[in-house]
Amino acid sequence: MENGRGISLLNAIGIAIAVAVLAFAGGSAYGSYRAVASGIAGGDIPANVDFSPVWRAWHVLDEKFVPAAVSTSTPIATSTAQAEQDRVWGMISGLAASLNDPYTFFLPPVENKQFGDDMSGQFEGVGMEIAVKSEVLTVVTPLKGTPAEKAGIKSGDHILKIDGVGTQGMDVDAAIKKIRGPKGTQVTLTMLRQGWAETREVKVTRDVINVPIITTTARKDGIYVIALSSFTANSPNLFRDALRDFVESGNTKLVLDLRGNPGGYLDAAVDMASWFLPSGSVVTTEDYAGHESNIVHRSSGYDIFNENLKMVVLVNQGSASASEILADALRHYKVAKIVGTNTFGKGVVQELVSITPETSLKVTVARWLGPDGTQIPLTGLIPDVMATTSDEAIKAEKDPQLDKAVELLLLKAQ
Repeated sequence: MENGRGISLLNAIGIAIAVAVLAFAGGSAYGSYRAVASGIAGGDIPANVDFSPVWRAWHVLDEKFVPAAVSTSTPIATSTAQAEQDRVWGMISGLAASLNDPYTFFLPPVENKQFGDDMSGQFEGVGMEIAVKSEVLTVVTPLKGTPAEKAGIKSGDHILKIDGVGTQGMDVDAAIKKIRGPKGTQVTLTMLRQGWAETREVKVTRDVINVPIITTTARKDGIYVIALSSFTANSPNLFRDALRDFVESGNTKLVLDLRGNPGGYLDAAVDMASWFLPSGSVVTTEDYAGHESNIVHRSSGYDIFNENLKMVVLVNQGSASASEILADALRHYKVAKIVGTNTFGKGVVQELVSITPETSLKVTVARWLGPDGTQIPLTGLIPDVMATTSDEAIKAEKDPQLDKAVELLLLKAQ
């Protein structure tokens, strides 16, 4: 956290461990992240908790477990060091799962490394953001230009099976592990979409995923479009450059396209809002529900535009986390209208806590509040102007949502 605070975690064996924290407000493999340095030690074993059943279960497994399949590589009566370590990871995973929160889970060594690869902006997989929503594994958004998008996967699609394995009860971490794989290999997803009469199998060939950031278009009708695909560490600089080009173009009408943007660094979203808001304006608040003092994030006050700016923010079901924070703030201060469909609804804050040098625990610690003090709805932001698209429009290379934004801006200009 910015004030150096963290959270007190208890590991199953009561060992005090020094950890570092990364705070964020994103989805699963990718989200809205804010780097934090903090030293935290594991707490003492709570006096009111009886851990004896854990150790009894441990010893029962040692004494009685026989694997169903005979294997020379699987010991029966004795535990290897790795097997015992895997049990510890399993206990921490179970501890996290007991909270019944889809955004709180443990990252053992392999998954933790994959998470770090995500944050570097390049990895091998299919290129989509996923989350558990209403207890169903759901696509937040396919990233632009990735195998997932090319395979026709859309925001809101439900993933019922991965290579024939059912996803009911599967957390995001486990799902990512199954979907990821080397470039050139294939994964089969059994999917269900609203409007489909039955499930369909979608085969996706994995590739190297380079997370896109920003593109700009100066339209002939005098409207400038900035499409932001993610909030990365360097996106504020790229956004600043895009705004400079917008100003130099002489245009006064701007579309900020956040469709399919699953989030990124929180600080990036606050910095972008600062170009449009006076100094000190509240962009968002981390609400700790009384556990700790709330943290308020305010505009730095670049505030370079005047009333001549006409602006629309485009969103859809794939707009999550930092996208929702930025869109909500710009609407609240009447800088922009929101056009599109309901956003994803990612109104909670997580911290990534390093448990060991190779493992981490991702924990929901707070809620995101908009500038008006209310939580960003878990059902998503409702646009000022609803505008949908269709498969037919996409195939015809048409964009009804952008057309609606353009119509609104041209109408305002009259």
